[in-house]
Amino acid sequence: MKDRSTNGPFVDDLSYICFEYNYMLIVHPQYITDTAGKKLVVLPANEFDTMMEELEELEDIRLYDEAKKEDDGERMLFDDYLKKRKAKNG
Repeated sequence: MKDRSTNGPFVDDLSYICFEYNYMLIVHPQYITDTAGKKLVVLPANEFDTMMEELEELEDIRLYDEAKKEDDGERMLFDDYLKKRKAKNG
C-alpha cells in the first residue's frame, strides 16, 4: 500500500521521493559498497515495484501530454483505421 501522506516532518532514517501527485512516497534504501568500491542502493521489493509503477505512470502522462500538443483534431473510426491499415500493409 502506498503511503500518500502530504504532511509531517522528515524522518532521519527515511528517504522521500516526491512525484507530481501531491504526495510523498516513502522508501527505505540501504546503501552498500561492492568489492570494487561501487556504491549500490538496495530497496525492499515492494518499494521498488511501487517506484517503478509511479515512473511508468509519469511516462504515460508525459506521452499523453506530448500527444495532446500534436493533436490536430482529426478523428477516424476504428473500423476505418483497420481498413486503411489493411490496405496499406496488404
